[in-house]
Formats: sequence, C-alpha cells, structure tokens
Amino acid sequence: MVPLTIRYGQRHVRELDAAKAVVKHYGLTKHVVMDLNLTSFRSALTRMDIAVPKRGSTAEIGDDIPITYVPARNIIFLSIAAGLAESVDADRIFIGANAIDYSGYPDCRPEFFRAFETVLNVGTKAGVEGSPIKIEHPILSSTKADIVRLGKKLKAPLALTWSCYQGGEKACGKCDSCLIRLKGFEDAGYKDECQYE
Repeated sequence: MVPLTIRYGQRHVRELDAAKAVVKHYGLTKHVVMDLNLTSFRSALTRMDIAVPKRGSTAEIGDDIPITYVPARNIIFLSIAAGLAESVDADRIFIGANAIDYSGYPDCRPEFFRAFETVLNVGTKAGVEGSPIKIEHPILSSTKADIVRLGKKLKAPLALTWSCYQGGEKACGKCDSCLIRLKGFEDAGYKDECQYE
C-alpha cells in the first residue's frame, strides 16, 4: 500500500498534516506527497480571493455545485494515482469519495468512476495489456453516519482526520464540509473529537 497525498495549492495545510498523522498512526513507511499547483483554478479551496461559504446548518446547502468545487480535481488526482499505481505494480486505487452526504461535486458520483475506469482500461499500459487498474470507492454509497459507524467499528483514527475547508487552529463548524461531518457524527450517535471554534 502506498498512500498518496497531493498538495495542490489548497488554502491550508491542515489536511496534509492530517494525512501524515494517519499514515504515521498506521505505521506505513512509504507516503508519496506530490506538489501540484491548481491555484489558477476558480475555487474557494484554491484561491484566497474567493470566500468559503459559511452556513448555519446543512439545510442551507443547496443543490447547485458550490464554489468549493475544484474543477476536474478528481480527474487530475486519479490520473496521478493511476500513474503511481502502474509505477508500483498496484492493481487498484482507493479513494474516499462519497456520493450521498456531499456537496454535489460531479466527480464524486458513481457514473464518473465507471467512466474513469474505462479511461484507465484504454489509456494505461496495465489496461491495454489486460490487467486494468480498478478504482475502489468503498464509502461512495454510504451516509456520513454509516461512515462514522464503520470508522468507529474499525477503530480508525477519526480524531486525526480533517474536513474543514478553512484550515484554522480549530475547524470552523460553518463550512459545508464541517456541517456535513458534524451531522454524520450526530446521526451516528457519536461526538466528533475534532475541535471546533
């Protein structure tokens, strides 16, 4: 297993620090951290001149694709992951995307992953030679509450993870990601150990 974390010009390093902490928790010796500058992409996650929306509750999250969407991010990330997978002779990529309790990003939907596997089948050496790389998305169709319950059952270090779009000393508790995370913990019957403002 080779964890991959991408520093893509996001507005903070908290999620990078969280990824490193999780890798350390599991005692993994190899962790690829790759630099990629997406700051020219129009998104509140990559541009400091675009504010991250803050809301009072998940009921205020609309159906439109929000300004926190980073254009084509999962397409780019999965392309990089596929190159790494071929380089280390891995036959699958795992991604923690979710299509149930999420912000409406188009690259977090089942049809996207099916289409991208087709791309990998025809666009990689592994695919052309008959050993295509599979994309595993084990929590894609789970609610956030189900994800929290599974994490607790597996004794996953949820306290080490980071979801907030802001990246302060404590999570803001008002961005879409914080609100969805908090609701997931509440619906699962657990208190989130992450500290909030």
